[in-house]
Amino acid sequence: MYLGLDLGTSAVKAICIDGATILATASAPLDISSPQSGWSEQAPTDWWDATCAAIRMLGESISLADIRAVGLSGQMHGAVLLDADQNVIRPAILWNDSRSVAECAVLQDALPDVGTLAGIPPLPGFTAPKVMWLARHEPEAYSAIANILLPKDYIGFRLHGQMVTDPSDAAGTMWLNQSTRDWEPRILAATGTALEWLPALHDGHDIVGTVTRDAAETTGLPSGIPVVAGGGDAATGAVSLGATEPGRGFVSLGTSGQLFVADRVYRPNPDQYVHAYAHTVPDRWFQMAAMLNGARPISWIGEQLDLTPGDVVSLAETARADRIPVFLPYLTGERSPHGDPHIRAGFFGLEDTTARSELCRAVVEAVAFCFADAAESFGPSMETLPKLFAIGGGSRSDFLLSLLATATGKPITRLQGADSGPAFGAAQLAACGTGALAMQDFGVSDTSGETFDPNPDTGFADRLDRFRATYAALKSV
Repeated sequence: MYLGLDLGTSAVKAICIDGATILATASAPLDISSPQSGWSEQAPTDWWDATCAAIRMLGESISLADIRAVGLSGQMHGAVLLDADQNVIRPAILWNDSRSVAECAVLQDALPDVGTLAGIPPLPGFTAPKVMWLARHEPEAYSAIANILLPKDYIGFRLHGQMVTDPSDAAGTMWLNQSTRDWEPRILAATGTALEWLPALHDGHDIVGTVTRDAAETTGLPSGIPVVAGGGDAATGAVSLGATEPGRGFVSLGTSGQLFVADRVYRPNPDQYVHAYAHTVPDRWFQMAAMLNGARPISWIGEQLDLTPGDVVSLAETARADRIPVFLPYLTGERSPHGDPHIRAGFFGLEDTTARSELCRAVVEAVAFCFADAAESFGPSMETLPKLFAIGGGSRSDFLLSLLATATGKPITRLQGADSGPAFGAAQLAACGTGALAMQDFGVSDTSGETFDPNPDTGFADRLDRFRATYAALKSV
């Protein structure tokens, strides 16, 4: 058996696999702190506690002693800062934090070609601008930095004690030269980052350590079993469905959203805020549009109306098509394709007769509209894809996948176990690291499943035009 751990924003997921079979899954929830408007933080120690809880929950249905290796996946871009004693200095600043807008402008001015080097222009969600912000606003914390880790790599550190990462997660820091797949000295110098702070780079299937005795006692895992480097959640999700080869792409619907296309070459497209990143496997890259809000707006409106996300989608299906308002879903700003940390969410076009069902429909459609914008930003890259696959918790909804197929113009296939994609991919990397899987096995993953075709709905196209016009009208407000 192989264990995959996925450190998400809302939960830690753990999955055990044997080949292509999921034997057991478990999850433990996480909370987000927002001390100020635009700030988003979590305590790394909470991640570790949730990881231990999720692993022990797995142990209630399978024997942890039979696990042969561990793979890691996680939310990208978060800044985990450790001091010389390897203690956490402050809460981690997350991917959807927007405090470092000014620092992004400074970095862009200092290195005009940074978008081509790093795969995308500076945006406040990335790790490098956060460290620049710390130097200016929290100098004591900045001066105490001895190591910087990504979120999943902190879990790795707690498991095996090493400071390591993989190319796909390193890609999201802005410190990686995507072409050479190594730390870029020019960007390090421009951001006041010391090379010795950064972790060693290893491919996702590389064994980087073994579970320590302390970690074994805390988690229940066998001491001494291998741990591989793993990857950022987008890259491990790609591994789970064979998107390591050209011609494969997928949509991911979690707290955030991604539209992902695999490639064998590095193709930067910084003007459209399409991420061009190194993959977690050797000699592979990918292009990705990253939407900060993903399926989160559906959960948000459910919280306001005392509905589950499933209830929100079900209610949305009953809405009157001629009464649907526009909803801008930018609860935490937006990355792809606007690169706009300032825009916020809101309804437009509410009437006295607007009901809860119309509010829910506006929110659900807005998620699909964001993917329509993302698909358009890819240009010719999308034309070569015969279809897209779907992973993430939001992929459970037939209605939402139908909307996404219409939005992207591509059939979308939901795979079995799609809501466990990143954790599944992490477990596959663990199996590869021990020799149970070969690298070429990723490209022949089972991609059968229920498929949703685009619907030539002219009403959808009209509402998409209205959505885009509303963003254009409000972006300067």
